[in-house]
Amino acid sequence: MKIFGKRLSEYIGFQRIFLLLILVVGLLRLALSVGDVSISLVKWFSITGLMLIGFVYYSIRVHTSGFGSYKQLLAVLAIQWALAQAIIIGGIALAIFSGKDNAYSIPEYSGGSDGKTWFHALAHLVVIIVGTLVFWGVGSALMFFTKKMGPAGNATAADS
Repeated sequence: MKIFGKRLSEYIGFQRIFLLLILVVGLLRLALSVGDVSISLVKWFSITGLMLIGFVYYSIRVHTSGFGSYKQLLAVLAIQWALAQAIIIGGIALAIFSGKDNAYSIPEYSGGSDGKTWFHALAHLVVIIVGTLVFWGVGSALMFFTKKMGPAGNATAADS
């Protein structure tokens, strides 16, 4: 499958370390909260924080590495958002089926209401689209300024 001229495997390879970090932090957060570790400790393992770091890094790196431009940035961010939200939706589903809250379903992170609902899980599907587009808009501005500062580097996608 090609997305904006690149295979899905190229996108995954380009950001493999970061995708692995999202997966590890997301699952660690879930495991700690299911294991009754204090939420004050669990919240230090933040997918949101990783997403912020990743969006800034890849908004610059996509161009400077020669990997691509605005279209490729959109795909990179969509993959990150899809992975993060899949973990969160899985955590919400686990809470629904088990009847026990976890870091992804507690009211503190569910708008103050019960997060063990299918509506909450479905809302995270919308977050994939909205989050990707919002971050792509801001990331495109970062990329624009990066392009104005100089030409793309000679690095290859394998260097990332």
